[in-house]
Order: sequence, then structure tokens, then C-alpha cells
Amino acid sequence: MTDEVILQVKDLRTYFHVDEGIVKAVDGVSFNLRKGETLGIVGESGSGKSVTNLSIINMIPNPPGRIAGGEVLFMGKDLLKMNIKQLREIRGNKISMIFQDPMTSLNPFLKISTQMVETIVLHQGLDKKAAKEKAIEMLKLAGIPAPEKRIDQYPHQFSGGMRQRVMIAMGLSCNPEILIADEPTSALDVTIQAQILDLMKDLTARLGTAVILITHSLGVVAGMCDNLCVMYAGRVVERGNTGDLFAEPKHPYTQGLIKSVPRLDQANNDRLNSIRGQPPNVIDLPDCCPFYPRCDKAMDVCKRKYPTTTEYGNGRAVACWLYTEAK
Repeated sequence: MTDEVILQVKDLRTYFHVDEGIVKAVDGVSFNLRKGETLGIVGESGSGKSVTNLSIINMIPNPPGRIAGGEVLFMGKDLLKMNIKQLREIRGNKISMIFQDPMTSLNPFLKISTQMVETIVLHQGLDKKAAKEKAIEMLKLAGIPAPEKRIDQYPHQFSGGMRQRVMIAMGLSCNPEILIADEPTSALDVTIQAQILDLMKDLTARLGTAVILITHSLGVVAGMCDNLCVMYAGRVVERGNTGDLFAEPKHPYTQGLIKSVPRLDQANNDRLNSIRGQPPNVIDLPDCCPFYPRCDKAMDVCKRKYPTTTEYGNGRAVACWLYTEAK
């Protein structure tokens, strides 16, 4: 990992217009990604993790969604201002994405070779023979046995874990600068999860690829990520170095998430901690802290307006009235 910032997300806002009102799925998200860094984004379902990353590569379906504001600067150029032709040169080439369900991401009617070769020919400018050789090489690196034979098979002939390995091989086949992994292990058993995560860590380190890892699992981010963003109701409520954030979580939501994970290094027979209540309905949210109904430390100001973000330096920041002087 270097200090070179290759992706800057500034005040990103993505809204969906539905019959009931406006869903502010992403509402002012900001973070930086450095070359070779692995950045984790965690939070409950519906917190805006996946929509944030779909917005980065401008893949929000319109209607009903639209990117309402903000900037996404990749190598200094705003992806949100690019036309379709310019975006196609970046998607799959400079920025690749692995989706959480490889069975729906891979075309069931096309052989693996067809799907991988097409991407490599389009972005790398190789002929079909050279592109197939590159695809076989990537499948081999991804741990697919007999890749020369299996590349001509269909997705249904692979297990779930092997399909995810194919997706990783496809995502890295063009040596992207950034790999976005949207819960890449959610549909896999724990043994295969560990293998896939080790594979991603090894390949991205070898290729120097920066990674944005979306997950529910704090155990995954603890072992994989250099830095971490915690999202709640479409906003980043805390971010910082993963080790620092685990050692001293500041936001009550982050504290609740960490306390809900069982500790194997402590003899504790008490019940696991849980965060009471349910995530908020993000349709027409009032301008206050959306976590206050579930927060044991809530104050009157939390019910009136959203807290400003307090910066601590070295990338550490938290959006909570407990750490804001001007109340």
C-alpha cells in the first residue's frame, strides 16, 4: 500500500424515487482509497453499502434511481461526468466488480471461455487465442483445477466456490487498479469462505490491486482490510484504520457491532450483546441522527439534527454528537 490516492469519493448522494417518497440510499458518503489498499465497508442490510459501490461505477438504474450529487474521482477524473463510451473503457478494465451471487453474474448460456475471453479482448486488445491463454492463466492462479479443460464448461458445471473463483479470475484478468468485491463469500460455507478470502488477498497483493470489500462480517474485515468505513442509513458514521477502530470504537453503532461478535480469547458465558430495535426506514428520513432510537447514549440534540463529522487525523473520523463540541 502506498500514499497515492487513486479514488476519491466526495459527498456522494444516490436517491431512489418511489411511490412512498424519496429513498436516500446514499446520503453524503465520502472516503479515499489508496493504491494497494484494502478498504472495508460494513453495516447492516439496507445501510447503503452496495448502492455506494454501484454509484462509483455509475451503474444505478435510472429510473427509479439517480445520482443526486457528489464526485467520484478516479485518477483525478470524475466518473460521474463520463459518457457511456468512457465508462465502458474503465468498467472491467481499470475498475472491476465481483458480485455476491456468481450464478446470477455469470451468463448460464455461455461457456466460461466465452465470457472471460470477450472481456480480455475488449479491454486488453489481444486476439482470441492470446486472450484464452490469459484466461487459462488467471483460472490457474485462482485455483481452478485443470483450467485448460474447465474453461470450456458452463457455469452450472462448477460448484459455488469454484464459480466465485471464476469471478475473481475474471475480475482480475485485466489487471484492474481497483477491485470492488460485494459480499464475495456470503453464499459460501465457512471453509470455502476462508479459501476465497485468502485467494483474494494473495492475488490482489501480487497484482498491486486496491480493493473495496463490502461485507456484513467484522471477522472478515479484521483479517483483510487496512481501513474501514462503517455505514448506517446511507451515511458513513465512522471510518479509520481497522486496528484502531477495533481497539477503540467511538460511534455507539460501531461499539454495538463489535460487542455483538463472540470473543474466542475470553471465557465468557454471558449472552451476546445485541443492538435493540430495527434499522430505520430510509424513505424521507428526517434530518436527525437515524440511530438515536436504538442508541443508549442518545441526547436531545440527536433527535433534532444530524451530527457533523469530527476528524481526528490519520483518516479517523466519527459522526456523533458525543464527539461534537457545537451542540
